[in-house]
Amino acid sequence: MAAEEATDRPPTSRPDVSVIVPVYNTLRYLRACLDSLLRQTIGLDRMEIVAVDDGSTDGGGRLLDRLAARHPGTVRVVHQPNSGGPAAPCNRGLDLATGRYVFFLGSDDRLGPEALERLVAAADRYGSDVVLGKVVGVNGRHVFSDVFAAGNAVDVDLFDSALPWSLANTKLFRRDLVDRLGLRFPEDMPVLSDQPFTLAACYHARRISALADYDYYHAVRRLDAGNITYHSRIEQRLVSVERLFAFVAELIPAGARRDAVLRRHVGLELANLVGDDFRRLDRAAQERVHATVRRLVERHVTDGLRNRLDIEARLRLGAVTGGGVDELLAVIDQDTRRGVPDTVVTGGRWHAGYRGAPAAWTDVTDVRADWLARLDAVEVSWVDGQTVTVTARSPYPRFAAEAGPVRLVAGRVAGATRLDARDPTGRTVRTDFPADLLLAASASSGQRHPVRAEVDGDHGRGAAPVRAPRLATGRPRLLRHGARLYGVAATVDPRNGQLVLSVVPVTVGQLVGRLRRRWRGSPPTVPPRPAPVPATPPRSGPGRHVEPAPTPVERLTVTR
Repeated sequence: MAAEEATDRPPTSRPDVSVIVPVYNTLRYLRACLDSLLRQTIGLDRMEIVAVDDGSTDGGGRLLDRLAARHPGTVRVVHQPNSGGPAAPCNRGLDLATGRYVFFLGSDDRLGPEALERLVAAADRYGSDVVLGKVVGVNGRHVFSDVFAAGNAVDVDLFDSALPWSLANTKLFRRDLVDRLGLRFPEDMPVLSDQPFTLAACYHARRISALADYDYYHAVRRLDAGNITYHSRIEQRLVSVERLFAFVAELIPAGARRDAVLRRHVGLELANLVGDDFRRLDRAAQERVHATVRRLVERHVTDGLRNRLDIEARLRLGAVTGGGVDELLAVIDQDTRRGVPDTVVTGGRWHAGYRGAPAAWTDVTDVRADWLARLDAVEVSWVDGQTVTVTARSPYPRFAAEAGPVRLVAGRVAGATRLDARDPTGRTVRTDFPADLLLAASASSGQRHPVRAEVDGDHGRGAAPVRAPRLATGRPRLLRHGARLYGVAATVDPRNGQLVLSVVPVTVGQLVGRLRRRWRGSPPTVPPRPAPVPATPPRSGPGRHVEPAPTPVERLTVTR
């Protein structure tokens, strides 16, 4: 039942914005989330908070009731039995919201103090139906931020921008648009239910604006979400992905505009189903995943869309269409155990030397620069305790001659790259990443810096993630930056095998724990490995896409 509340807002007044917060077992983060709302500079008289407790069992519902009692007229709390997903509480919140705009906030996330005031002002000024505020990751949380790269944009085109990669519902929506379209979250999608809502709003919006001038939304990586895994939610993901593709096909007529949106869904949601974790499923689950992915590729992926996919997604999906589970596993095994395959040149065409994928999918002739940028990390080491050195290798014999200048970049940090003098073939490069630059480029809450290679040679400019097949794990280095300590380590993303340089804050409690383990004679680990983060959105959030937490590594060496 809803918490009883008085009202200190005039009966005829309407709040400018309703913030809908679906809550399920996030007590560890909920107070900071709610505090960020109560401190909004827009003022409590211009906003309302609609918190929907979706059957929490950790005491979060009681915290919400206490807050509603202290802030009558601003905070409304509704309790309901657990629904099994974020869609139902979001819909319940929409039914109760009265603001001119609505905003969805994950109960483990938080807003910058000026976020709502700035968002509402922009929507009013520009007449925007949807406004995106810059999203930043906390605790090393990965977010898609390309849509903000060019700065503030009054008009963002859904089909000619990076917006399809940022379809979480953590945006400001004009309520009149929501009501006119009858928008609601599909409750038959256990995950990804925010995408149809957001996509439909953006498709029909008169204007979409993006604001990059402030850190509006702080997306928090939950360190206690390790129970949500690729394996445990695979059936939910299959159902939801199929329904998502059907929704897009019904919403957008076939053609270039549909392909522009599906490029994200094929390259992310669909390709993730056949990522490195696929090999860990049992055979029956592998067969179900393979059948679903193949059906969706054959039904929705045009030749033009296929050619716009990144190389790895194209190769994985090509293996699905060209063979069975074993052929797909052969491609994954190549990536995860043996590394970048040879280049096969036939009739002037370049093909990636994967077994089991059709020629149309392995043809990399038109993206040779990107193909040349595919390198394997073969060694990661520390120099003088202050520099992380990454050694990477290409299997292509003419790499030095045709790739041109090469550099490795970790996030926004460009390392100093040189040919490795130990390799007379010129196929190996070594890159130094000063730890102080990695620390300076990281938020105080930590940061993940995915490593990519960039080339600029005879075949043009290209870039590709640096994978790290067969690298062992180890401990991070403990370094000071300002007044805080951080663990800096090379890590491997378990979903896609990409090398990542991670910066993780170390607390006093973690140091004390390390000393206690040392006193007890146990091997120390500093900092403790974070709980892995799922490749699918946490159950409690309004729907978002996150990278899994990698495994810390101090020194990794592989000979090939």
